Amino acid sequence: MATPSKKTSTPSPQPSKRALPRDPSSEVPSKRKNSAPQLPLLQSSGPFVEGSIVRISMENFLTYDICEVSPGPHLNMIVGANGTGKSSIVCAICLGLAGKPAFMGRADKVGFFVKRGCSRGMVEIELFRASGNLVITREIDVAKNQSFWFINKKSTTQKIVEEKVAALNIQVGNLCQFLPQDKVGEFAKLSKIELLEATEKSIGPPEMHKYHCELKNLREKEKQLETSCKEKTEYLQKMVQRNERYKQDVERFYERKRHLDLIEMLEAKRPWVEYENVRQEYEEVKLVRDRVKEEVRKLKEGQIPVTCRIEEMENERHNLEARIKEKATDIKEASQKCKQKQDVIERKDKHIEELQQALIVKQNEELDRQRRIGNTRKMIEDLQNELKTTENCENLQPQIDAITNDLRRIQDEKALCEGEIIDKRRERETLEKEKKSVDDHIVRFDNLMNQKEDKLRQRFRDTYDAVLWLRNNRDKFKQRVCEPIMLTVRDNKKLRVNAVIAPKSSYADKAPSRSLNELKQYGFFSYLRELFDAPDPVMSYLCCQYHIHEVPVGTEKTRERIERVIQETRLKQIYTAEEKYVVKTSFYSNKVISSNTSLKVAQFLTVTVDLEQRRHLEEQLKEIHRKLQAVDSGLIALRETSKHLEHKDNELRQKKKELLERKTKKRQLEQKISSKLGSLKLMEQDTCNLEEEERKASTKIKEINVQKAKLVTELTNLIKICTSLHIQKVDLILQNTTVISEKNKLESDYMAASSQLRLTEQHFIELDENRQRLLQKCKELMKRARQVCNLGAEQTLPQEYQTQVPTIPNGHNSSLPMVFQDLPNTLDEIDALLTEERSRASCFTGLNPTIVQEYTKREEEIEQLTEELKGKKVELDQYRENISQVKERWLNPLKELVEKINEKFSNFFSSMQCAGEVDLHTENEEDYDKYGIRIRVKFRSSTQLHELTPHHQSGGERSVSTMLYLMALQELNRCPFRVVDEINQGMDPINERRVFEMVVNTACKENTSQYFFITPKLLQNLPYSEKMTVLFVYNGPHMLEPNTWNLKAFQRRRRRITFTQPS
Repeated sequence: MATPSKKTSTPSPQPSKRALPRDPSSEVPSKRKNSAPQLPLLQSSGPFVEGSIVRISMENFLTYDICEVSPGPHLNMIVGANGTGKSSIVCAICLGLAGKPAFMGRADKVGFFVKRGCSRGMVEIELFRASGNLVITREIDVAKNQSFWFINKKSTTQKIVEEKVAALNIQVGNLCQFLPQDKVGEFAKLSKIELLEATEKSIGPPEMHKYHCELKNLREKEKQLETSCKEKTEYLQKMVQRNERYKQDVERFYERKRHLDLIEMLEAKRPWVEYENVRQEYEEVKLVRDRVKEEVRKLKEGQIPVTCRIEEMENERHNLEARIKEKATDIKEASQKCKQKQDVIERKDKHIEELQQALIVKQNEELDRQRRIGNTRKMIEDLQNELKTTENCENLQPQIDAITNDLRRIQDEKALCEGEIIDKRRERETLEKEKKSVDDHIVRFDNLMNQKEDKLRQRFRDTYDAVLWLRNNRDKFKQRVCEPIMLTVRDNKKLRVNAVIAPKSSYADKAPSRSLNELKQYGFFSYLRELFDAPDPVMSYLCCQYHIHEVPVGTEKTRERIERVIQETRLKQIYTAEEKYVVKTSFYSNKVISSNTSLKVAQFLTVTVDLEQRRHLEEQLKEIHRKLQAVDSGLIALRETSKHLEHKDNELRQKKKELLERKTKKRQLEQKISSKLGSLKLMEQDTCNLEEEERKASTKIKEINVQKAKLVTELTNLIKICTSLHIQKVDLILQNTTVISEKNKLESDYMAASSQLRLTEQHFIELDENRQRLLQKCKELMKRARQVCNLGAEQTLPQEYQTQVPTIPNGHNSSLPMVFQDLPNTLDEIDALLTEERSRASCFTGLNPTIVQEYTKREEEIEQLTEELKGKKVELDQYRENISQVKERWLNPLKELVEKINEKFSNFFSSMQCAGEVDLHTENEEDYDKYGIRIRVKFRSSTQLHELTPHHQSGGERSVSTMLYLMALQELNRCPFRVVDEINQGMDPINERRVFEMVVNTACKENTSQYFFITPKLLQNLPYSEKMTVLFVYNGPHMLEPNTWNLKAFQRRRRRITFTQPS
């Protein structure tokens, strides 16, 4: 690849990706612990156009820790292998300029663009402006999936950022300006209409797309007005024709209306005549009502004296009842005092009864004491007789001592036996624990073996069946066969498995050719053979066949220095924790060739089983079983001995108990006699003087009887007082009864008079209700008559409809007409004339009043619709004039723009010996929303021009067409920069070279916008321009840190190597 001629800068990602700075003064550190320092804003200078990208800074973004990119003002080639982070720069440009995450086609949430394991990320874009550069910063919070925006280090909102970006004509959502890797295929899928809209926004004047949108809106409104005018015209014609059809029916309707008007006049007079008749009836009822009202007044005056006398009687009754209540209260208090005295007397009687009862209790206690003394004396006599008959027990002590010695000897034997039993039990428990531990260990071995067998059965069924066969037929082999490596076994199952034969001489213990100490400086810690165990034949075969005793295993240190290890050690195989390295020497060039592969995850050797240890455990389990049987036999013998000693001990204890009872019987009798004598003495001392107790009880009873006599006297006086109060109360009740009798007689007379009064009042109420009804009826008739004549409440009847003005019964003046001119004056005559006129009016049948209403309404609508139609036509003419003006301002510049695009597009295709053209396509000139840009291409001379679609052309042809169209826009483009990501991937080498030359020539011209071209590879010997900038993205675990890399020193070394090589 050619060396860039102007300047080269490289983004610096995490440790696996290193940066190549432009020069020592522009070195960018690959890792920084703190955030990037604030840089001074670049001022307006150099060939940058307004809105070009001056600097891109990323922190914890996708693959980068901290990285800063400084693009050039013209063509920027971003080159690097796949996965190095080229598209991450494109993502940073999109998101940093307020683009939507979904537009990148990678993720729909902005938090997914932050480097894995980090909580926050940052993208900073510095845009060139003549008035001072614009620095837009976007900080991304992963937890909240939220962005924080800053403009020139000051906090702001996304809407303001979008407005600032739009003001610089930056459209990251426009595929004509910003074409990310995942959207390349979508460009060819754009419809003609969408391509026109994207082109207008990208390179057209700012007002072009605005005019296009305005034209579409005006055309839509024009269609609506045309449709409205057409509909109104048709509707107007239909209404005029309909009114002509109903004209004769309307004339007949008005003839019928003249008869109905006369009927209306007759019906208007009739209520007035009815009102006069009711008014006369009202006057008669009013006179009768006034007479009855006078009679009611006289009856009420005659009842006033009787009412006063009844009230006096009622007051006297209330006074007597109050006095009766007072006497009842006094009687109640006296009765309560009597009851209290009676209660005290009853308590005195109860006290006397208690004293007598206490005396009886003491007499009974004395009799009981005498009886107990006699019983005790008899018991003492019996115990003394039994004591005399008891033998002397002194000769029993030697027998007791002999039995005690025998018991002590048996106890010692029992203790010794019990100790031996406990020891045997402890020994048995220990053996049981050991047995359980060994059993568990064997179960774990079996489980591990089952896991290995399951894996073998799942992956290699025949080998699994062969292992089972081997276990059942191991005796058929002379030598040892290791599982699962074995000879090819063919039996009745016809299984076929792979097998190998171990070497006759063992290689298992063969020493490596190099000492491990020599290799420790490179990070090696062991040979592969020492990392696992295997039976000796298996290990011998692996050492012989695969030389595992010669393969060292290294650490991370080995991986970091792998190139040095390969060059210095000349090892053929090397293992690290994650990779395997194989080193070979070329047979032709004698060069060292190394390859590395990632180690797979362990599948079959994840479970290990030590069969020798399992056999040892089985032998240990058999020995434990043998010991358990011996311990159980000893326990049975000891339990029999213990049972015999227990039986003998019980017999001796029973004998000793009988001897002790015989020895202690005399002592017990003596103690009982002594105890009874003491009790007898106490009972004889506890004497009671019954005569003294009887005298005291008699004295207390006499005192109580004196108190009782005094209480009886007081009770007698209270009973007398209570009797006197009862007599007074009865006298008051008799007086109250007399007053009530007189009052009832007066009330009876009053009720008779009241009955007459109620009848008269009822008659008066009925007359008054009749009067009110007639008055209300008069008012209703008056109201109806006025309503018929369309008169208000205070409005008088017109002179032509009245002859006199009478007075209304409610006292107000009104205009009641006595007759209407030229109309009958009685109800019968009015009804006869009404019948005649109604008959005449009924002759006009089949007429509908709604027809006349609709006719009149249609006449009004016709007039109104005519005016509206005139206004719509004027408005339609104005819209057409506006459309013509806007169309001229939009279509002519658009045609010129498309012609320019077509000219450049055709020239590009002609230079590639192909054909292509761009035109403005529409089926109807008036359908402005159907206008579109059509791209037609031809890559072979034998074919015709075909429209560019996702299906007709190949992927490479679509990529070439897309790239040439974007280049055709480049010189016309008014946007500050353009981004194209990996569009050359589907091109063949010839087209890729041609397209690259066109990109360089077009993007490196003066006064062109900035251009970003991202690609993972380039062809050799491509032409480069002085104005282009190449940005390399390198990766690899052994890249130098940026602060240790010097570009100028590298270029000097490169020149020296070039000069020293033979020509």
